[in-house]
Amino acid sequence: MMRMLRFALGTAVAASAALAAVVAWPIGVPLSELNLEGDVNRGAYLARASGCIACHTDFSNGGAPLAGGVKLETPFGTLYSPNITSDSEHGLGSWTVEEFAQAVRQGVSPDGQPYYPAFTYPFYGNFTDQDIADLWAAFQTVPAVAQPSRQQEMAFPFNQRWGLKLWRAAFLEPPRTEPVPGSGDVWNRGRLLVEGAAHCAACHTGRNLAGARKTDTEHLKGSDALPGGGKAPAIDYLSLQKRGWTVDSLAYALRTGVMPDGDAFGGTMGEVVLYGTAFLTENDRKAMATYLLGDHSGG
Repeated sequence: MMRMLRFALGTAVAASAALAAVVAWPIGVPLSELNLEGDVNRGAYLARASGCIACHTDFSNGGAPLAGGVKLETPFGTLYSPNITSDSEHGLGSWTVEEFAQAVRQGVSPDGQPYYPAFTYPFYGNFTDQDIADLWAAFQTVPAVAQPSRQQEMAFPFNQRWGLKLWRAAFLEPPRTEPVPGSGDVWNRGRLLVEGAAHCAACHTGRNLAGARKTDTEHLKGSDALPGGGKAPAIDYLSLQKRGWTVDSLAYALRTGVMPDGDAFGGTMGEVVLYGTAFLTENDRKAMATYLLGDHSGG
């Protein structure tokens, strides 16, 4: 009996020590001071490309721009996008540009906690310091909205943020935005947008039971399990070509939301166009279409 008690006690102590180690485990990479001058217009453009407006504005309930509150239902609980206006109490007003950079590129909050991967930070990992400075300058111009961010409603144990450190260790991927030699400037620009800021794979790639993207086997091949029960079609080049898409028709759809058959995008994709890709330049929309359709001859 005593041997069993000692074993149980030892196991409990070891488990407690392991848990304490995970909780104390620091994440993210410390950043040096950012002193670059930001370009407000370029930052606003990058924010549009990155989907910030659609994700952080509760249009369905008349919410103020970027004040958060957009509901996202997941198998693990319900998430709400936070307030990212310049409000000093409820938004980004008290942050430093370095804290902003760590949040955007690394998914780490100012207090060192990991964000849920519903925040598409993995796609922003290759944003340059100038990108961050431009975004930061743009966000400083957003009127402050004194609206508290809603508390996340995650079921146990997913409401334990320290567990996200283990998730990151197992599933966090580097961005796929590096230029591919020989593929042309236009194709590589499209790759930078599709695989980076526009984060197309966040919806158009299937996920495993842990909520991580199946990048190796299902990249851009669609998903039948979007939050709220939605679906996203396959947008890999073979699927797009099979459905009759061309570079021009896809670029047009990214501007207008109208598909070749005359139907229009609805739901989340409609918002992506309305608040995001419709504001991009024609060259950038064509670059995205060129990349998605596998045309390596552009540029």
